Amino acid sequence: MEFLYEYGLFAAKVLTWVAAVAVIVGLIAGAAARQKQGADSIRVKDLSAALRRQARRLRMETAVTDAERKALKQEFQKADKVEKKQGDARSRLYVLDFKGSMDAHEVAGLSREVTALLQLAEPGDEVLVRLESGGGVVHGYGLGAAELQRLKGHGLRLTVAVDKVAASGGYMMACVAERIIAAPFAIVGSIGVVAQLPNFNKFLKNRDIDIELHTAGEYKRTLTLFGENDDHGRAKFREELEVIHRRFKAFIAENRPGLELDRVATGEHWLASDAQALGLVDGLQTSSDYLLAQSSDKRIISLHYKPKQTLKDKLGKAAEAGVSRALMKLYEAGQRPFG
Repeated sequence: MEFLYEYGLFAAKVLTWVAAVAVIVGLIAGAAARQKQGADSIRVKDLSAALRRQARRLRMETAVTDAERKALKQEFQKADKVEKKQGDARSRLYVLDFKGSMDAHEVAGLSREVTALLQLAEPGDEVLVRLESGGGVVHGYGLGAAELQRLKGHGLRLTVAVDKVAASGGYMMACVAERIIAAPFAIVGSIGVVAQLPNFNKFLKNRDIDIELHTAGEYKRTLTLFGENDDHGRAKFREELEVIHRRFKAFIAENRPGLELDRVATGEHWLASDAQALGLVDGLQTSSDYLLAQSSDKRIISLHYKPKQTLKDKLGKAAEAGVSRALMKLYEAGQRPFG
């Protein structure tokens, strides 16, 4: 009997594990199926309505008497009826968000948003781009600037808001706007070009490892990671950087003709409060304050491109979030005084 009891207990454990694995497999399969059904999408949000709801809620919650709350409720209902009958005749302010990384892969999403906006907006509407980037690859940010130029080319007024940083390629994109506003401590500028790469040639030679590089064309490869670089290649590489810098400066001059290029195109960056005097920004204001000021006269609508996420992306983000939380806990533990 004891044998049968132990065998039954063992069988129950095995079945439990099998059931658990089956549930996990089912969840993964279900997620994969939903992933196939999903698609890229442009999300539209009425920020004016959200701000109005917030203002009404705050007014209702801070009302002192029931009579005051009742009067407010009647006021809101009356305003809603008038709007429903007459429609919202206010001009529109569209909002896009761009947070760029070094490789500027986010430009692909910006392109989708710009295309969608051009299908929706009318000439004379305004677009606010909340931009944040420290710059990156030339071709990526050049494309980003070209995407913003599409908006102006269709008769839309373009404003760029910099709350944190718009440097190098980020400023290249920002300067397309008719007006640049920035938070006082935002970083702007860095109108320059930089490139660096390591060279392992000496390391490999010390270990008797030869690297052969064959090219057709004198300047097919100027500097290499593993071969031996020479002054001729270095000079050509610096020449290429100068060409890019001249084109960068010409682009800035074309979009902001009032700038003194010799003063600002040195690769330096400035706080917006100092950059305003140099003409790099037009006003000191956060994007939130700008939107709040515009909300009474304009209907504010944000567009956001949301790419389809694969199961791999979701698991990767979950793992990244877990690691970030663990590191933060370790950091917080290290900040606690010993007792």
